[in-house]
Amino acid sequence: MKTLLYLGNKLATKGNTPTSIETLGNWLENESFKVIKASSLQNQLLRLVDMWWYILRFKSEINYILIDTYSTTGFWFSYTSSVLSRIFKLKYIPILRGGNLPDRLKNNPKLCQHLFGKAYLNIAPSHYLLEAFQKAGFKNLKFIPNTIEIEKYPFQLRKKAEPNLLYVRSFAHIYNPLLALKVLKEIVQTYPKANLSMIGPFKDDSIDQCKAFAKANNLPVTFTGGMPKEDWLAYAKDFDIFINTTNVDNTPVSVIEAMALGLPVVTTNVGGIPYLLKEDEALLVPPNNVMAMTNAITELLESPAKVEELSIKGRKKVEAFDWQTVKHQWLEILQ
Repeated sequence: MKTLLYLGNKLATKGNTPTSIETLGNWLENESFKVIKASSLQNQLLRLVDMWWYILRFKSEINYILIDTYSTTGFWFSYTSSVLSRIFKLKYIPILRGGNLPDRLKNNPKLCQHLFGKAYLNIAPSHYLLEAFQKAGFKNLKFIPNTIEIEKYPFQLRKKAEPNLLYVRSFAHIYNPLLALKVLKEIVQTYPKANLSMIGPFKDDSIDQCKAFAKANNLPVTFTGGMPKEDWLAYAKDFDIFINTTNVDNTPVSVIEAMALGLPVVTTNVGGIPYLLKEDEALLVPPNNVMAMTNAITELLESPAKVEELSIKGRKKVEAFDWQTVKHQWLEILQ
């Protein structure tokens, strides 16, 4: 049995959105790998030290180290872990998660060369990041998309849309949740029965801004906080349009999940999203543009044919991301 050490943010039990360490990690366990996961500590410094400790503790039995690699603070988790991995001659595989990694390649080329250039392999879950790393001269790359278990997503065909809007993302400034409320403010002027539900843990003070804006404008919005995946998948059946407002992105799993459920998606066209979605699979709009997103939502409310098209094509698109289809690419690398 091969042993994997998976380094990432294992924080779902602390009220955070599950990350791939808790999904991909579990699926790999089901494929007969021994998967050791770190870390579940909330404090960032302690979590970093805990990751180092896991490398030291299990270095003699590890076959590969998988490292979820982000572009801001999380970059340093990956970089320092890669240094330790090289010291002990361990094969490490960064999984490229951060939507701003292309900027990191430009701003810190030497550090990136150490981290990515000396890796056993770099996994790009989007063609956006694959292309950015290829342009930066990296060869040790493989594209493997983000993955879901499609059988767990009951498809509900939408043949028309009511103004029932759903947002599923952490509350953090980088994801621009306030845009959703600004759009709702415009929508209710034409559709007084419009409503918005926002699901996601509170990461920074963006939730305070959102609540203040909603209260000041008397908006029909529900803030649920974080919600277990199985709960929000059931909750989503009462909504007709999924909105993604982010300013930075790679291949958002929440968007893939919404499409699997048959929800038409209106999303900003940032980062890897234009590489992921075509115009007949979702409606793409410029970031932080209230009227562009409002107009896209209005188009769906006024065009049942477009709603049905996006519902059908969205589901068909993401069926290719099913674990049973994608897992063979992982097994080819790790076995």
